Amino acid sequence: MVDYRVGGIFYNDTESMAKRDYYEVLGVSRNASEDEIKKAYRRLAMKHHPDRNPNNKTAEENFKQAKEAYEILSDSQKRAAYDQFGHSATDGMAGAGAAGFEGMGGVNFSDVFGDIFGDIFGARGGGSAAQRGADLQYNLDISLEDAVLGKTMELTIPTLVACQDCHGSGARKGTSLASCEECHGQGQIRMQQGFFSVQQTCPKCRGRGRVITDPCPTCHGRSRQKQNRKLSVKIPKGVDTGDRIRLAGEGEAGEGGAAPGDLYIQMHVRPHALFERHGNNLHCEVPISFVTAALGGELEVPTLTGRVKLKIPPETQSGKVFRLKGLGTPSVRGGGAGDLLCKVAVETPINLSAKQKEMLHEFEKTVLTDKTDHNPQSRSWFDKVKRFFEDMKH
Repeated sequence: MVDYRVGGIFYNDTESMAKRDYYEVLGVSRNASEDEIKKAYRRLAMKHHPDRNPNNKTAEENFKQAKEAYEILSDSQKRAAYDQFGHSATDGMAGAGAAGFEGMGGVNFSDVFGDIFGDIFGARGGGSAAQRGADLQYNLDISLEDAVLGKTMELTIPTLVACQDCHGSGARKGTSLASCEECHGQGQIRMQQGFFSVQQTCPKCRGRGRVITDPCPTCHGRSRQKQNRKLSVKIPKGVDTGDRIRLAGEGEAGEGGAAPGDLYIQMHVRPHALFERHGNNLHCEVPISFVTAALGGELEVPTLTGRVKLKIPPETQSGKVFRLKGLGTPSVRGGGAGDLLCKVAVETPINLSAKQKEMLHEFEKTVLTDKTDHNPQSRSWFDKVKRFFEDMKH
């Protein structure tokens, strides 16, 4: 994923590299229970672990995908975000599962089998260390004018923020966290069973190494509160549907004072009554009378910044496209703007009076008796039709 920065805000023009659906990776349904997800992961971990498949790149990749999927789907909060927003909500959440490998790549049997043998050794269920808050996605509909010209918008984002009373610690104001007695502040506990050495996240402190002895009465020790945050977001000139604006650190607050996630503003530009956008060019259809098409003339055409004069030369045919340089959309990456392409459509008059119809018949007679070729397109078309039927005879 390529990011670029404008005014302190990160933008990127493409989505993250396509990923397989996490439920598909584990081979479970979207309403699978926690036990079903855990069993599916254990089976895949046993099958594809690099220690059991040395120098097997396919198994290595399958193992990484399974581990990443399990890290997301085994956490109820991450799973809910993934179910709602897909991979854009979970980018950066999965850690070791997405990491590269060199030999065992820092992943050993205890990483995989710690969860498997936890019940055997009497562990009380694992947690996870305080980690970065979840990324959020906000879908923003904007007009074509705002997308082309840019605008600063005020948005209200529902999110989780650090508790103001305990400043995200979860402990009552004026108190401090105590060292975890079970892991002695290490955040990890290690158990030995035969040739297996299993290291697990401490179930009591959930990997933090410290525990809350006197919870904050405001957040009840959860360290975060729900809040509708108001943010001022600068929409740069030239954004289009599918573009994303990344606001670093504006996502959910992390648990226990951990760093917050990011906020992604997903852009959707509403259809316009007059213009269609193709890349950095704008397209507009302009109706003209057959008199103007035949004799030429001048008319006003709209742009997103006002009106301009468009000169129609004599004998203009329907479908002719006139290019107005630099009146399209600016590029969000900088550089010149695109063009406005005006396609003329010769309009056939309706509701003619008897006199007007008579005048048109007289005009047609003069055209038919005149030896001048007034309708070159018609003549060319009839010539092609004639050759077509002649070829069919052979």
